[in-house]
Amino acid sequence: MTSHKTGYLFAFLAFTVFACQDAISKHLSHSYSPLLITMIRYWAFAGFVMVMAARSSRGLTGAVRANRPYLQILRGFLLASQIMVTILSFRVAGLIQSQAIFSATPLVVAMLSVPILGEVVGWRRWTAIGVGMVGVLIILRPNPATFDLTLLIPLASALINAAYSVATRLASRTDDASVSFFYTGVAGAVLATAIGPFFWTNLSGWDWGWMALLCLTGISSHYCLIKAYDHLDAVLVQPVAYYQLMLSALIGVFVFGESLAMNIVLGSLIIVAAGLFTLWREAARRRMRID
Repeated sequence: MTSHKTGYLFAFLAFTVFACQDAISKHLSHSYSPLLITMIRYWAFAGFVMVMAARSSRGLTGAVRANRPYLQILRGFLLASQIMVTILSFRVAGLIQSQAIFSATPLVVAMLSVPILGEVVGWRRWTAIGVGMVGVLIILRPNPATFDLTLLIPLASALINAAYSVATRLASRTDDASVSFFYTGVAGAVLATAIGPFFWTNLSGWDWGWMALLCLTGISSHYCLIKAYDHLDAVLVQPVAYYQLMLSALIGVFVFGESLAMNIVLGSLIIVAAGLFTLWREAARRRMRID
């Protein structure tokens, strides 16, 4: 199997597991606080990160040595916060509407990359971003008579995720991926552990099984994503993330009985098309700089 095929295999596996992970999070969120779920999930994730760091050539000491530690800690806090808000959005807004809004994240990243990263976004990508935002508005339906305030929660999650992505790009300029990955797990676990105990509820017998499965999917999905990035550039992995939107829609309909409204379908198609065009233009600009 070629390197590209291997990378795509791991990418599809990662986003398949991500979709299952989201479904488990939604199931547990009906009985337990998203903050508690995030804390227990992060305990397993932090353990995985530390084992990976210890087994690397640089060891734990090398993983801790970040050139911009405050930025790395901020990244970890942002991702942990995003996961908390995401689980809450699954509970109040549902898988389908949440994932549809999350799909706009690459467009927000493109906007933020201009003032924060100093990147140049041409008129074509600005047009795609504008079209994608129209898709978001179609999903949100910001009419005073019909607007659902709960949709602000997945929107907040998408914005936090975009901030995390931009911070990750900024950190990659001075620290390698192994350092960033270490701080993602450990800093996030510190934040989750500082908040989660205040929302502690004893889990029932079967729910411990679901929680263990959630931790397992969290570890395996990140491992598959790491392996995908070993074989593919990030710009090639990102479009596969839209596959998760389709899976989440199927799970939402057939497992949780959610409805697939026409405005969600139309808005999602517009956002995905705009996002794919934005990613394609970014890849084209990179090739031009290399050539």
